[in-house]
Amino acid sequence: MVEVVTIETPELGDRSYLVHDGENALVVDPQRDIDRVLAVAEEAGVSIAAVCETHIHNDYVTGGLALARQVGAEYLVSAADDVAFPRRGVAEGDEVKVGRFVVQVLETPGHTPHHLSYLVVDDGQPVAVFTGGSLLYGTVGRTDLIGPEVTEELTRAQHRSARRLVRELPPEVAVYPTHGFGSFCSSAQSSGAATSTVGDEARSNLAAQVEDEDEFVRILLAGLTAYPRYYAHMGRLNREGPEAVSLDPPAPVDPEELARRIRAGEWVVDLRQRRAYAKDHLSGTVGIEMGTLFSTYLGWVAPFEGPITLVGDRPEDVAAARRQLVRIGIDQQLRGAAVGSLDELAAGIERRSYSVSDFAGVVAAGGPQAVTVLDVRRDDERRTSFIEGSLHVPLQDLEQRLGELPRTTLWVHCAAGFRASIAASILDRAGFEVVLVDDDFQRAAQVGLPVVPGRE
Repeated sequence: MVEVVTIETPELGDRSYLVHDGENALVVDPQRDIDRVLAVAEEAGVSIAAVCETHIHNDYVTGGLALARQVGAEYLVSAADDVAFPRRGVAEGDEVKVGRFVVQVLETPGHTPHHLSYLVVDDGQPVAVFTGGSLLYGTVGRTDLIGPEVTEELTRAQHRSARRLVRELPPEVAVYPTHGFGSFCSSAQSSGAATSTVGDEARSNLAAQVEDEDEFVRILLAGLTAYPRYYAHMGRLNREGPEAVSLDPPAPVDPEELARRIRAGEWVVDLRQRRAYAKDHLSGTVGIEMGTLFSTYLGWVAPFEGPITLVGDRPEDVAAARRQLVRIGIDQQLRGAAVGSLDELAAGIERRSYSVSDFAGVVAAGGPQAVTVLDVRRDDERRTSFIEGSLHVPLQDLEQRLGELPRTTLWVHCAAGFRASIAASILDRAGFEVVLVDDDFQRAAQVGLPVVPGRE
């Protein structure tokens, strides 16, 4: 009997899978830190016989090539994808034997032009389909990551692919997507389900429910939002064939070298909790709190090719940050880390701080008529509702648009505080006076701020 082990990557909203029969295993869409996959295989007592990619990923650097080479497994990638490394090119109708089960290849274009799904057949019965960025839980993968010139074509293909899966596969077949658990590769909010079947998706998936292709295109394209800037580099890196990467601690950076890098304007990223950073930090650094959102937003706002240095209180925080960054291809750019208290690391660097408030504090200060409120949420969030009189610059555009902002104290907010804290640190680095509004946007109206619906 086939068993599926899910390997979660909540930091990127993705899942990888190890499928095995008790002896031999298939790995689907592994992340770059393959030690997690190897640990799962060892715990299950199985040998990895094949590694497969559903598509050339846009939200992370794959560990597939490195894993296949390390364990001597076949590496299955679409035969139609132009890649710079040897692999077993597979296409519609191909079958791959893995131990006692068979993997059937289905072409499901849409999320990418040459996207594949893999149907696992055990003892003649289809039991699971691995759908990558095609059929997600309640929705489908977004179709605009390749380029605007092919977005509509891919959206139409996505509609057909998702409907094909729910039409042709038995309803009891389990569905295992890669995206849809927080990844920006999802075209819309997923259903939130932890598991699903073909029958479930036939009843609830957007693509299954909207029969008219033109209407599906209209709905899907209208729902697409901004996605992280680092995505632009992932396809290229994955086509080139990412090698194995080290997870060893970054090179230590002493206080004098840290000061030199800050003076040079390099990105020096402080990992501490956002309120601790606001209270006391090294001038010239950027604060991005270590947690599940760390790599997504560092990759969104930092220059991808530029050098990055980490600053953290604890080695384990730096190690966790390094793991997250190698998943999005930031390994050569990571030039080291300074670990210790600010007193130990300052070495003559100016210390700075700024205030932290909540939305009630904005009201107490006189509201948006008396203070300058800056909203750094995405455009789609802003269109839903906003604080009357507030300015708006999405976080990802902030550094490029600093010249548009008034040189007055800026009260910075987002949806829950995390992005506002990054924005506050960027503004502070540029010499602005800031107040971090660390609060849930839902409370803005509750405490009396004038929140209005619709566009600015």
